[in-house]
Amino acid sequence: MAKDDLHRCRFVDAPAPEPDAGQALLAVDAFGLSTNNVTYAVFGAQMSYWGFFPAEEGWGRVPVWGFAEVAASGHEALPRGTRVFGYLPPSTHLLVVPDRIEPHGFVDASEHRASLPASYNSYARVDADPGYDPEHEAQQMLLRPLFFTSYLIDDFLEDSGLLGAGAVVVSSASSKTASALAFLLSRRDQGEVIGLTSPRGTDFARGLGVYDRVASYGEISSLPPGPATYVDIAGNADVRSQVHRRFGENLAHSAVVGATHHDKMGEVPEGLPGSPPTFFFAPDRVAKRGRDWGREGLERRLAEAWRPYVEWTDGWLEVIEGRGPEATERAYLDLLEGNIDPARAHVLSLSAGGR
Repeated sequence: MAKDDLHRCRFVDAPAPEPDAGQALLAVDAFGLSTNNVTYAVFGAQMSYWGFFPAEEGWGRVPVWGFAEVAASGHEALPRGTRVFGYLPPSTHLLVVPDRIEPHGFVDASEHRASLPASYNSYARVDADPGYDPEHEAQQMLLRPLFFTSYLIDDFLEDSGLLGAGAVVVSSASSKTASALAFLLSRRDQGEVIGLTSPRGTDFARGLGVYDRVASYGEISSLPPGPATYVDIAGNADVRSQVHRRFGENLAHSAVVGATHHDKMGEVPEGLPGSPPTFFFAPDRVAKRGRDWGREGLERRLAEAWRPYVEWTDGWLEVIEGRGPEATERAYLDLLEGNIDPARAHVLSLSAGGR
């Protein structure tokens, strides 16, 4: 899409690149598309998301999460046909420079990715992933990255002593990142979990059964003004200001996570009461827990939390499958405009042999 107008999309036909020595060609099978990808596009310049899969001047390829297979490889340790999960472009192929090839996966050491967050450069072999389930590949593409973020937020809140000392208020309550966080918090049972959403999202959010209270954005002033922590997934400047003014100095922490309301982000006003808004950057948390627990320890804990969550989503998530440029563009524009039922999500493929 065009960097200066995220509504302008185009697809370019090009032959699959031939890998040189030390490279490997991944054939992209399928990928998930959600508001998470809209966040990547909105923060494309500020957070370097455009840097992962470079395009010609003025254009960007928004990253997606999905499955791919090694179509050609110059490494014996990475045989052709190896199936991996990771960060991909919405394309048919990706040329990578595999490094640190291990039984669990590898890292893309392409020069243009060297300065980018390491957690986005790793590709996991599905045959070594403790959380992989072939029956839930769609959920992995759509929800695993969002769930990982929610897991890290939940871990941060607990590790920082913010749970049990007041309510946790979560905006964009009907979004998948927010509902995953609420699911995790509900299992801890350490204080009230309050979901904020638009009027049209309140019934859906309540029906999920993971929030103790759901309020529309117009009802923020009615919330009990006791101690609270705010997790801002909407990125709506007006909502953020209302929450800060409602809870005032009782607001112990204000974490800015996403931008589902990308068109209403605005500037953070100075002088907001309570803890100042602080951006939550998931890769920093991954790095910390990698040091604390090791890679295997983090993956094991994530898999243990992931399984019950996936079973829970089976009860409400409808997966919409699509193939080709038109289906992909239509799904993306619907997400950009907010025209997507929160109970539905897209799995797409641009490959002739994809899903």
